[in-house]
Amino acid sequence: MNCSAEKASRKWPDGAFRRGGAAMVTAAAALLCLGMQAGSAQAARGAPGFPWDELFGTRPHRAHKAVHRSAVPLPKPRPAEAPAAADAPAAAEPEPPAAAAPPPAAPAEAAGPGETARPTEAARPAEPPRPQLSACRQALTEEIAIAPSIPDIHGAGGCGGEDLVRLEAIVLPDKRKVAVKPAAILRCKMASAVADWVRTDIAPLAQGLGGGISNLDNFDSFECRGRNRVTGAQLSEHGRANALDVRAFGLANGKSISLTDRSVPRDLRETVLHSVCGRFSTVLGPGSDWYHEDHVHLDLTERRNNYRICQWNVYDPLPRVAPLLPAERPEEAPPREVAAKSDASKPDSSRTDGSKADRGKVDEPDAAKSDDAAAPDGAAETKPQPTKKRRQSRRL
Repeated sequence: MNCSAEKASRKWPDGAFRRGGAAMVTAAAALLCLGMQAGSAQAARGAPGFPWDELFGTRPHRAHKAVHRSAVPLPKPRPAEAPAAADAPAAAEPEPPAAAAPPPAAPAEAAGPGETARPTEAARPAEPPRPQLSACRQALTEEIAIAPSIPDIHGAGGCGGEDLVRLEAIVLPDKRKVAVKPAAILRCKMASAVADWVRTDIAPLAQGLGGGISNLDNFDSFECRGRNRVTGAQLSEHGRANALDVRAFGLANGKSISLTDRSVPRDLRETVLHSVCGRFSTVLGPGSDWYHEDHVHLDLTERRNNYRICQWNVYDPLPRVAPLLPAERPEEAPPREVAAKSDASKPDSSRTDGSKADRGKVDEPDAAKSDDAAAPDGAAETKPQPTKKRRQSRRL
């Protein structure tokens, strides 16, 4: 069977069209072969290839951006007026640019021979700024009291406080120190009030007793608890570091004066009472409740309208000798007056001549029998008889 293009045009009506298509396919194949050969040569020369090279992947990969090298500046030509090369000193190598000088606060140490230079030490972190002292803390100097500051305390239920100090001793105007035993943890305002009280009132008072005051007996200061140590009670001023319990103060001669001791002179205790009630907003002592019978409670509670509480009963001293029982009545004492007896209780006229001893024995059985026997029959008949109701009540 002959399938040539000429025979096909004769046998089928569309043979001419097919013959033209075959020619086009043949031409395209020839061009493709020529393009591949030319593309390889152009790729070697760097010349652009045909547009369809990218379609078939025959074009080599190229960078998106061209890399440009920075031009190195050449040295300027030597001027004509420069001295000759023979007369000029040996050309020194160009010095590198000077490095930035280190800060004067931390200069780098010079490296010794054969050692490398040490890097500059890192700067230390800046210390946090100290909190500004309160006016009370600035006023409570060492000339008034030895009271170093301590960190703030923040406990449960509002317990604790701020601007706290540890009151260790009070400095008197004559530079003597009154030790606080043990040291009390208080707020600065409370510690300042206690120091002022001791310096102004107690020190002059104790000067004429035994050489002056030497120490203050601290019964209790800061303690996170409720009032009177009752579970569930309102927070005490001791829990806020705003109270001090004072039991006594010691003298230079070794004696101790208790503020609640009845043997201490009453005038002395009353003087201390007036001094503390004028300085502190709360004063509780003997007579206030059963919790302050052996000490005095002092605090600076702030109340509405500056209300104050001062409850401290200064009792009289106890007698030196206990009172005795009343003495027995002497025999030579006159007889005591006795109230007159009623007519029913008077004895019979027939026994008016009886002795006093018989009268004192009316309660005895024999005396009762004799009285019944001596009584007339009329007296026995006139004796009231018990009624029926009385008998029933007696049976019940």
